Amino acid sequence: MQEYLQLLKLNLLNIGFASLDDTWDFDNVFSPFSRLYYITSGTAKVYHNNQEFYLKPNHMYLIPSNTYSRYKCDFYHEQYYISFLEEIGNGLSIYNFRNFKYEIEASTKDLQFFKRLLEINPERSLINSKPKSYDNQTAFQKFNKQNERLSTKRYLETKGILSVLFSKFIKDANNLSHTSKNENINKSIIYISENLNQKLTVKDLAAYCHLSKDHFSKSFEKNFGMRPIRYIQSKRIQRAQLLLLTTFDSLTEIAEKVGLDNMSYFIRIFKKFTGKTPSNFRKEELNM
Repeated sequence: MQEYLQLLKLNLLNIGFASLDDTWDFDNVFSPFSRLYYITSGTAKVYHNNQEFYLKPNHMYLIPSNTYSRYKCDFYHEQYYISFLEEIGNGLSIYNFRNFKYEIEASTKDLQFFKRLLEINPERSLINSKPKSYDNQTAFQKFNKQNERLSTKRYLETKGILSVLFSKFIKDANNLSHTSKNENINKSIIYISENLNQKLTVKDLAAYCHLSKDHFSKSFEKNFGMRPIRYIQSKRIQRAQLLLLTTFDSLTEIAEKVGLDNMSYFIRIFKKFTGKTPSNFRKEELNM
């Protein structure tokens, strides 16, 4: 899978320093980008991936993209923050391939990286810490235009600092997340990601991996923790959530883009995974 990691793109959205109080209190945050925090003082809590993290000074924290999270500060804390997009072509994520830590003890050099990233990207701070104020398509367009205006030197330095900080959270560079000894089984998740808008059957995936349908299904479940059809459905809904938050596409257009062009079926599967209809999800998350 190393060739796919070479395609990894990291695009900066925000970098800043914030002094926060008990108004930093947000529930059910779902963002298509990742967050990095360096805590300098005070305490707060973040909840994601079924874990609660107490934000401590001189520690760094990672919140992965496309993850429901909860943020709460009871009194006061200060943090450097980074938000960034990561992608390995056609919406595939590095989180599919690597196991990550979400909390690490930071060094003085890490703090210098945050400060330097802020120095070379001085107009990326958030005016409003409320997620819905910057977690939308209009904001993404603005931030991407800022990336385009960076000089070559600052663009490369920005990408380098992001890569260094992000890499610190990888548990083991040789330990792939949810992977199989059968390389074709691994490649099936890439095939699924690249063809979410198409009809995907277990029979076709098994043929792609040169395995029998039964052998493929059992191997897939053993290595990825769920049957192929459920995995496909989960990725379709994850992609739909991303499109609902970052585009102005209609529900019909989104359903077609994720391979669920039967609207009633799309709504039913979406609600099965999220507990909400697509329209309610978009309305609540973007406060439209």
